[in-house]
Amino acid sequence: MTEAPNTPAALDPQLLEILVCPVTKQPLRYDRERGELVSDAAGLAYPVRDGIPIMLPDQARKLD
Repeated sequence: MTEAPNTPAALDPQLLEILVCPVTKQPLRYDRERGELVSDAAGLAYPVRDGIPIMLPDQARKLD
């Protein structure tokens, strides 16, 4: 089964277990629909591009 061209790919569950927010050092949750790793503690969403998490605070989207 192939992913649709604009559908964010699944993130490796083992990678998600070890990644933490670089600001708060708290766990992240993966929002597959938006293709982001979300830090509820920091109120930030880090983009995942081509399966690679971009863990730079200045690249993160602020949550409302």
